[in-house]
Amino acid sequence: MRAVTWQGRHKISVETVPDPEIVNPRDIILKVTSTAICGSDLHLYDGYIPGMRAGDIVGHEFMGEVVETGAQSTLKKGQRVVIPFTISCGQCFFCEKQQYSACDNSNPSETRDASELLMGHAMGGAFGYAHLTGGYAGGQADYVRVPYSDVGPVIIPDDLPDDDVLFLSDILPTGWHAAVNADIEPGDTVAIWGCGPVGLFTIQSALLLGAGRVIAIDHFPARLALARGMGAEILDYTRVDVREALNEMTGGIGPDACIDCVGMESHGFTADNILDQVKAQFYSVTERPHALRQAILACRKGGRLSIPGVYGGFADKFPLGQLMEKGLTVKSGQTPVQKYTGELLKMIQDGKFDTTSLVSHHAPLEDAAEMYRHWHGEQNDYTKIILKPGLEKGAIQAKSEMENA
Repeated sequence: MRAVTWQGRHKISVETVPDPEIVNPRDIILKVTSTAICGSDLHLYDGYIPGMRAGDIVGHEFMGEVVETGAQSTLKKGQRVVIPFTISCGQCFFCEKQQYSACDNSNPSETRDASELLMGHAMGGAFGYAHLTGGYAGGQADYVRVPYSDVGPVIIPDDLPDDDVLFLSDILPTGWHAAVNADIEPGDTVAIWGCGPVGLFTIQSALLLGAGRVIAIDHFPARLALARGMGAEILDYTRVDVREALNEMTGGIGPDACIDCVGMESHGFTADNILDQVKAQFYSVTERPHALRQAILACRKGGRLSIPGVYGGFADKFPLGQLMEKGLTVKSGQTPVQKYTGELLKMIQDGKFDTTSLVSHHAPLEDAAEMYRHWHGEQNDYTKIILKPGLEKGAIQAKSEMENA
């Protein structure tokens, strides 16, 4: 089969690899029909996530058709399913608490030791995201093996197209989890750093959970326009002092809740971020947390801080004293996707989420390397890319071109 593989920093290639096989009775084999490139895939592309090996199959946002089942799978051949990016056994201490992303059994013994050494406890398993999370093959491929198929996959009704539901695999539950973690109260002002796909779903989620105002912060015009279209007020951080603007917009109090949807690769030319970039080049730090620093300083006293953005290790110049003295409540973590998918599927069917406006391109799996380059370097024009196995190489469809045809 064909699969998108990581070959090193800024090196992605589509290769012919062995077909996956059933390994355990709870497995299925999925024929992938749609798979997306995630913002956190860029952390792999940029070489910031440890534990990658040349030839690893990437991709953790995918869906498709069940083509083979293990003896203990509850799925049937022919069913369409979306697969959560988190791999969860459903039976351990953490899964029973619905903390599926902390599953204690999905990271196998041969990879969990390094994860435990780095994080203090072994991370849960995840598709296509380094050997610290189990080294599972990802879903940017023709086929993929799905472990614990009786726990995670979401069965999709035939009348829902792939584009409507694909993001149940990650970014929609992640945006929802980010807003839930902000403990939003009716009428709250919520500030959100980052208008990428997770940020856009966080905006929608915050408003659905009762926020009175959502203020979205970014610098890409197309992404800010999408945020405004979803009901947010917007700030271009290249044109305003964000903290001053947030103070003015909140009568000097600050936002009730701040959400960092940027993570470990902040953009911008502030002094702290430039120093972070220099240190990151020499691997003396793993994070560029300018957005998180700004969120901590901007949040009102006694406010809430939610961190869905991905971080991988250690940061310096972290404003710990400011966080403590202001009495902020902090929640973070990888999303326990399985906890939310049933509820969110119903909300999609009820038309409560716009799941398609953010999609800028559909492209063949064979063009994945080119799409990664665009996704990395042209984030204003490439807001979300869906790869389609089986499409002829070069058959790239840009949403703007289709709308103007």
